[in-house]
Amino acid sequence: MFVAAALALLATMILTIARALLGPTLYDRLLAVNSFGTKTVLFIAVFGFLTGRPEFLDIALVYSLINFIGTVAVLKFYEYDDLGSGAYQEDDF
Repeated sequence: MFVAAALALLATMILTIARALLGPTLYDRLLAVNSFGTKTVLFIAVFGFLTGRPEFLDIALVYSLINFIGTVAVLKFYEYDDLGSGAYQEDDF
């Protein structure tokens, strides 16, 4: 069962990478990369249980946090052209 799940995840990861490369807009590509990160988390968890190492689940959780923070950082950079400013400027509105 875990082998079939791992193979299905690999197939969808290949399709997601194709979507990330062919996406017409930045948001399509970002959604594809975020989806690839989610599928990677699932693959790490399934692979860990397939090999009998459930501690891979901890690695998958850390990777999911990195994926989320990276997505938010890219969106903030795309919107404001800066990652360092925490406060909104007067001319942003």
